[in-house]
Amino acid sequence: METLEGIQPNRQVTAFILVVLLSQARPEPVRYSVLEETERGSFVAHLSEDLGLGIGELAARSARVVSDDDQQRLLLDRETGDLLLKEELDREELCGPVETCVLHFQVLLETPVQFFEGELSIQDINDHSPVFPTREMLLKIPENSQPGTIFPLKSAQDLDVGSNGLQKYTVSPNSHFHVLTRNHSEGKKYPYLVQDKALDREEQAELSLTLIALDGGSPPRSGTVAVRVLIMDVNDNPPEFVHTPYEVQVLENSPIDAPILTILARDIDAGNFGRVSYGLFQASDEIKQTFSLNEVTGEIRLTKKLDFEQIKSYHLEIEATDGGGLSGKGAVVIEVVDVNDNAPELTVSSLTSSIPENAPETVVSIFRIRDRDSGDNGKMVCSIPENLPFLLKPTFKNFYTLVTESPLDRESRAEYNITITVTDMGTPRLKTQHNITLLVSDVNDNAPAFTQTSYTLFVQENNSPALHMGSVSATDRDAGANAQVTYSLLQPQDPSLPLDSLVSINADNGHLFALRALDFEALQAFEFLVGATDRGAPALSSQARVRVQVLDANDNAPFVLYPLQNGSAPCTELVPRAAEPGYLVSKVVAVDGDSGQNAWLSYQLLKATEPGLFSVWAHNGEVRTARLLSERDAAKHRLLLLVKDNGEPPLSASVTLHVLLVDGFSQPYLPLLPEAAAAAAQTDPLTVYLVIALASVSSLFLFSVLAFVGVRLCRRGRAGLEGGCPVPEGHFPGHLVDVSGTGTLSQSYQYEVCMTGDPGTGEFKFLKPIFPNLLVQDTEGEIKANANCRNSFVFG
Repeated sequence: METLEGIQPNRQVTAFILVVLLSQARPEPVRYSVLEETERGSFVAHLSEDLGLGIGELAARSARVVSDDDQQRLLLDRETGDLLLKEELDREELCGPVETCVLHFQVLLETPVQFFEGELSIQDINDHSPVFPTREMLLKIPENSQPGTIFPLKSAQDLDVGSNGLQKYTVSPNSHFHVLTRNHSEGKKYPYLVQDKALDREEQAELSLTLIALDGGSPPRSGTVAVRVLIMDVNDNPPEFVHTPYEVQVLENSPIDAPILTILARDIDAGNFGRVSYGLFQASDEIKQTFSLNEVTGEIRLTKKLDFEQIKSYHLEIEATDGGGLSGKGAVVIEVVDVNDNAPELTVSSLTSSIPENAPETVVSIFRIRDRDSGDNGKMVCSIPENLPFLLKPTFKNFYTLVTESPLDRESRAEYNITITVTDMGTPRLKTQHNITLLVSDVNDNAPAFTQTSYTLFVQENNSPALHMGSVSATDRDAGANAQVTYSLLQPQDPSLPLDSLVSINADNGHLFALRALDFEALQAFEFLVGATDRGAPALSSQARVRVQVLDANDNAPFVLYPLQNGSAPCTELVPRAAEPGYLVSKVVAVDGDSGQNAWLSYQLLKATEPGLFSVWAHNGEVRTARLLSERDAAKHRLLLLVKDNGEPPLSASVTLHVLLVDGFSQPYLPLLPEAAAAAAQTDPLTVYLVIALASVSSLFLFSVLAFVGVRLCRRGRAGLEGGCPVPEGHFPGHLVDVSGTGTLSQSYQYEVCMTGDPGTGEFKFLKPIFPNLLVQDTEGEIKANANCRNSFVFG
């Protein structure tokens, strides 16, 4: 059988369904009766039919039987709807001398909550015989007692009630007395011995009688006691109490041995017949254990703690006896005054230990409160802390329901410790507290949040594959699987970006890795989106932008555009011997595919045929004469120049420049070197003819090529005016780079540089070479072709 205290926590309730009104209770309780000592498991009633419920509805609604005294004596069969006895009932143990013995109980239906009142009447059976408190009664009667005198005797006790209780008294046959049965105001029956004729002590000093007590059972039960009657000498004044009855009020928390009151009886006789002694008359065991009476002084003291909740008043009968054997009766009524000595009690009927967040109004617990005190001491106030999102709702009698006031948020608070306080209205006030721990279970209501809306990662070019570039991080305020975040790459904004071959991400921790080596000259930066998704149902996600910035490394050596180092005949620069110091001999033009300081170029003269004759400017690559030339200087000079960038470590390239010192540019052709002239003089005439013929054919072919290139240059010039060659960015400010010379090199060198592809890659496209005629005007105004430097180029 389940008790109210043994109910396990109820299932999690997802909707508030407990709306209990007093109108839901039956206007009249269902009433049943059963004989006491009926066997355990005996049938009491068809409860489901009496309550108007269908078969199986009691089980479906989790019906329970609850008793007021917390002692479960009834058993409910939910399947059949039968109410059974859980144990044998002893009416005398349950109700004592109260004739009407009724057990109150309630039927609790949990889903939805509904209550029904019930009463079970315990019918008495004649299972107890009358019992006298002693085996023998001693009765002292003066010899001058008159016929018709009534002498009270000690009554018997019968635990049964009604017709089964004590009904009458009889006495064994004799010629002096008969018994009279009288009912007192409390319903008890007392025997009185009535004298039928005068007594003579000298004739008979003592009589032995048998007093019989009979109940009204069928068959009747009886009890007997011996009555010994002593005929006493004359004492015609019995003691009389000054006040009767005595009434006094005693606090239930009075200490043991506290004086209650002092009674007084007087006897006008003299001598021993006037000496009075006091005693309790027909006192029950409870009275004897609770109070003591001083037989000399008549003082009554407390010998046991009082409990108003068990016994509210005591009725004591006091007998005052003088020395002659006469006695008088008095009564003392002791009222126990209630004090607030019982704290309220709280019993949980239903409890939910965990509810999901965001749930609507939900039942947390159903409980009952009770205070065993009375009056204001038994009035109670139930409360919970005001700062909690919960409400207390009274439902039925002293039952309360604890519900959520609004949906809960686990991320704000995942656990609540709810203290239910029950306070009575006594003085001083007593209270009882009951703690309930409620856990808020998680719901996936928070998407992962990145620590940043955008991330910028820097990666040095030429990195090793699988390089860890950086990490993204997202947190989720939920718990469990709802807070487990998985990272993924999202489609980049540029669909042409091969993201899958560039970057990978660790789905568990958000680490980003480069899948291959990056090239700053090919790809300087790229962007993509990263997604973070939790494992809730349904899953929530968010995204962040990641920009990868490729940092340039010094991985491109300078490339010399001029003079061209292509393995063909070297270009020879002509310098007149009359050139002044600082004369521009030539200019080295170089580019670097890197960017920033990695592309800052500097020029340096490493080696020269005659040191000190030429110098190179470090920042622009111009080669100039360092001093005046003289006839002593050699005609041919070879200069080795170094072009170096500003990277770390720096990269460099070398270029060789040939310089020829001449007297002037008026000669139609340069004189042959002495070695060549000597060789020609020794050559066979036929060989000379062959050489002349070959030179003629070569000249004709050269002029044809020059004409073709000229036409192409004109067309490209027109195309350039129409936007054919874009203006490069970076280190080249314009379409053409002009270098003006002085002296005999008064014409301008023009280098045409065109950027291709992405302007940020730094890649150069070298167009077809242009073979210009280097025209020199001598002092006589003749225009000559400088045939000694036919491989000079203008790069486009």
